[in-house]
Amino acid sequence: MLLVLAATVVALAGVFFIRDVFGPVALAIVIVIICEPFRRPLDRRGWPAWAGTTAVIVLAYLILLAMAALLWLAGTQFARLIGDLVSDEGLAGTADDVVSWLQTLGLDEEASAAAASVLDPDTLIGIAQSLGSTVLSVATALFFVCAYIIFLAVDASRYRQAPALFGATKGEVLERIARLNTGIRRYYVVNAAFGAVVAIIDGLALWWMGVPAPVVWAILAFVTNFIPNIGFVLGLIPPAILAFVVGGWPLLLGVIAVYCVVNVVLQVLVQPKFVSDAVDLSLTLSFLSVIFWTFIIGPLGAILSIPLTLLARALVLEGDPGSVWLRWLSGDRTAVPAPPAPAAPVAVPARRRKRRLGRRA
Repeated sequence: MLLVLAATVVALAGVFFIRDVFGPVALAIVIVIICEPFRRPLDRRGWPAWAGTTAVIVLAYLILLAMAALLWLAGTQFARLIGDLVSDEGLAGTADDVVSWLQTLGLDEEASAAAASVLDPDTLIGIAQSLGSTVLSVATALFFVCAYIIFLAVDASRYRQAPALFGATKGEVLERIARLNTGIRRYYVVNAAFGAVVAIIDGLALWWMGVPAPVVWAILAFVTNFIPNIGFVLGLIPPAILAFVVGGWPLLLGVIAVYCVVNVVLQVLVQPKFVSDAVDLSLTLSFLSVIFWTFIIGPLGAILSIPLTLLARALVLEGDPGSVWLRWLSGDRTAVPAPPAPAAPVAVPARRRKRRLGRRA
């Protein structure tokens, strides 16, 4: 077991140094796994293998196109919003009010100024300028993801023959891979469904309250829904700050109240139950996986944290019969130890049996 853990640490160190390559590859693998079931109806109808592969590639590209469209829409709306805020003279006044309020609470001038720098126009301009480079890096990553998807979809058609060729000797390994793929699909289906509901409700509520760019924050709520446990907080902070800028404390408290009612009920109370049933991961491990994989491969690790954790468990723990208790601790409901065998009856010597029978007589 120690040897396996040492090899895992070395492998993770390697992933950390090549995270710019590993991240897009992992994203492409996840997208192909999600789209792979759409090949089955074509196979059942006797269509050639290339038709199923083409269907998987087209569907994967549609998912990427939808992601790119959401990012482009959110980016353009956010840049326009930053321009409007910078030209608004009330922004500087809001920053001064924040500084004064923090100083009345006992904070010194440096601490209050640092806290209020979030509303500084120069800071917002810097964020808007960095948005262009971020979009360029995302576009470059998506280009490589598109290329990886073609290769992975073609290979997936070939790998479908593995159960027929190696099922007799590698049936346990193939079963683990199938269970991993099923868990990944269920996880993203559940998150996409809950994310869409949360995004629609949040967007409509922000629009009704008059918060600028509600579409941007709705998209942010949808994306952060794929980040377990802390996605709710990440999706709340930007619209809450903006609500304070444009409407003061009443609008800020209104946004927080809406997010707490909608997002806490759906994302914190309801959704984790469905996610836990779909992937068999404990809530604690789900939370820690976000922090861990974000450190290993960057922001993309937050979205891919659950699939990567499932992969690590399948590679490190599920192949070791002695690690059943670790799998159970991780939330794997299939890792239930077998009940102990009943103790064999103790044989009684023949002479002792005769003595007992004689005494009874």
